[in-house]
Amino acid sequence: MHGFADLLRRWNPSINLVAPSTLGDLWSRHIDDSIQLADLAPSTGTWLDIGSGGGLPGIVVAICRPDLQVTLLDSDARKATFLRTCIRELDLANATAVTDRIERHPPAGASHVSARALAPMPKLMPYVVRHLAPGGTAWLMKGERWKDEVDAVKTAWHFDLTDHASRTQPGAAILELTAIRHA
Repeated sequence: MHGFADLLRRWNPSINLVAPSTLGDLWSRHIDDSIQLADLAPSTGTWLDIGSGGGLPGIVVAICRPDLQVTLLDSDARKATFLRTCIRELDLANATAVTDRIERHPPAGASHVSARALAPMPKLMPYVVRHLAPGGTAWLMKGERWKDEVDAVKTAWHFDLTDHASRTQPGAAILELTAIRHA
């Protein structure tokens, strides 16, 4: 994981992978936050991280969970280049980076779809459903207002929700959504 942290620090000044003000807290704010998702994930299936950006949580999941095939999807070619560099330099045989827009990328049929700091749930849900296999699980990393976001989609979407309290940010949660369907 230290190699990934070094790559983030080295590349961040040129392509802004994480907010510069958070680099001092890189481990607790970003890496440890993503590790908790890897700890929750089951040990089977394919994983698609949408809007991967700086590889959080996708690269961290790939590092922690070599049993999962992880695809990192981002529309920014510079960020996708960073992700490919991480995959190569960290020797992550279980990871692939793709440059494409979420809404244009062919449906992935992934067992698991994750997103962190990408969009509010009303915008995120169509992306998740587009790429999630039937019976799959969405893993959404949300901040303190996560309950408001869930309430905002309840009339348009039905799903089973398990919320996992964040170990790194009080009030934040990892949302585990299953049985997702349009209302």
